[in-house]
Amino acid sequence: MSTACVLSFQPKEHENGASREVGDSWTLYLHIVHGGRAERNPRDSIASRADASLMTKGWKVASTYTQRSKFHSTNLLKAETVKVPQMAESISEGTLKSWLKQPGDIVQADEEVATIETDKIDVSVNAPAAGRITELLAKEEDTVAVGQDLFRFEPGAADEVTPKEQKSSEEGKDLKETRDTEEPKDQQVEKGTPPPPSPTPEQVRKPDPAGVQEGTAKKEVKETSKPAPAPASAPKEAKEQPAPTPRVPGSRNETRVKMSRMRLRIAERLKESQNAAASLTTFNEIDMSSVIEMRKKYKDEVLKEYDVKLGYMSAFAKACCLALKEIPAANASIEGDEIVYRDYVDLSVAVATPKGLVTPVVRNAETMNFIEIEREIAALGKKARDGKLTLEDMAGGTFTISNGGVFGSLYGTPIINLPQSAVLGMHAIKDRPVVVDGQIVIRPIMVVALTYDHRLLDGREAVTFLVKVRDYLEDPRKMLLTA
Repeated sequence: MSTACVLSFQPKEHENGASREVGDSWTLYLHIVHGGRAERNPRDSIASRADASLMTKGWKVASTYTQRSKFHSTNLLKAETVKVPQMAESISEGTLKSWLKQPGDIVQADEEVATIETDKIDVSVNAPAAGRITELLAKEEDTVAVGQDLFRFEPGAADEVTPKEQKSSEEGKDLKETRDTEEPKDQQVEKGTPPPPSPTPEQVRKPDPAGVQEGTAKKEVKETSKPAPAPASAPKEAKEQPAPTPRVPGSRNETRVKMSRMRLRIAERLKESQNAAASLTTFNEIDMSSVIEMRKKYKDEVLKEYDVKLGYMSAFAKACCLALKEIPAANASIEGDEIVYRDYVDLSVAVATPKGLVTPVVRNAETMNFIEIEREIAALGKKARDGKLTLEDMAGGTFTISNGGVFGSLYGTPIINLPQSAVLGMHAIKDRPVVVDGQIVIRPIMVVALTYDHRLLDGREAVTFLVKVRDYLEDPRKMLLTA
């Protein structure tokens, strides 16, 4: 707690309560400020007085000085530097993407001041307490390391400065209104009155009949109305001008934009996957009639009772979890010269964001039902679109589902998310003619693709896995019959 001393002069009061007059004596008082609270000690004055009323009356006069002493004795002593926070064990630096506050701005506790972009997530830097930003120690697009000085601010200044700035703003507004009100009426009228129109050529040529002789007037009118001869050199100059260059239709501008850290990391990871894994893709078709019927029948009930939208992702996630139990190699990974098998499924769900593709993880998806899976996917998707995902939300993952069908994709070969061994690609649902019991019928068909690492899975396991997923989705009741 900081302490400051303030001296103030008080007029000496008369014993009988009479009014003060010119020439009355003054008393010097010592005010002691403890952490912004002023106390006046009359015993430390030059002419001390035991009357307690002086304590209350003297405070009004000394309040201005004590407030100044509080600012100079507390805020400057508390001024501190905010450093780049610890982001993750694997992240040591990032790019300062934007400043949300500028020097002089007032911030509240935990209010976001800056955003640092890393190769995985965006990290928010918040104010540790309420105060005022005094200095920015880095520029946008600078590379900043963990522990580096980022900005300086004075804590506790928000409550002191805000009323003052508000009062100043109100005074300026009142002053402006007063000036507008006191402006002379003739000036106000002149502002709204348009300037007089310029005289027309006929008015210029028309002579004034008063005080002008008739012969002179006719001469002036004749000279004025006579057209000026065109310059003879004008055609020659026009012929000497070069022909205009034919314009190329369309724009040929080029714009160069620096790649974000996240986009650079995505490109690095995708290329690493293509170089490291022995990728192979197998396809199959799924009749989505049963899943569509189930969703149409129960979506309103689920939305009303659980406040969750029932989609197709929960059905595919549950079908994949059951198929992964039967084909454990599709849920395994290679670490060195060992294969790691898992009895749980951490399902990575690909989500497209403005900054790139991210894969938040649904933990232990094998233990969840349809509604729990949909709720968790919706929550992760919202965090991804809002840029609020953390490293814990994306760490791990044993199997990935990518739904390109939401963008209208019909076919595609997804890329494995290393160190995983397989990824399932969903696509758009289209009506197609198919043969059912010897009859040609129209059914909603989705093409699914499984890209797998041939180092771990052979063709038999990969095709069996995809067929299992197809069977579960074409008859969802089978999901209830598994142990």
